[in-house]
Amino acid sequence: MTLKLGPIADDKPVKVTIDMPADVYRDLTAYAEAHAAETGQASQGPAKLVVPMLAQFMATDREFTKIRR
Repeated sequence: MTLKLGPIADDKPVKVTIDMPADVYRDLTAYAEAHAAETGQASQGPAKLVVPMLAQFMATDREFTKIRR
C-alpha cells in the first residue's frame, strides 16, 4: 500500500480548531494509523494530518494552481 501523504516533518505544533462530521473524524483517525504504519513514524493523530493533506490537495489542484499564478 502507498498512501498519497508522505512523512510529516517534525515541526512546531499548530493548533487547529474545526468541526467535522464524526464519520470523517473516524476516517481521518484510521488514516493517521495507516500513515504511521506506512512511514514508520509514531502516530501523530488526525489533527496533525490536516495541514499536510490540505497543502497536498491545493498543490495538486490544477485550477487552484492557475489562480495562484
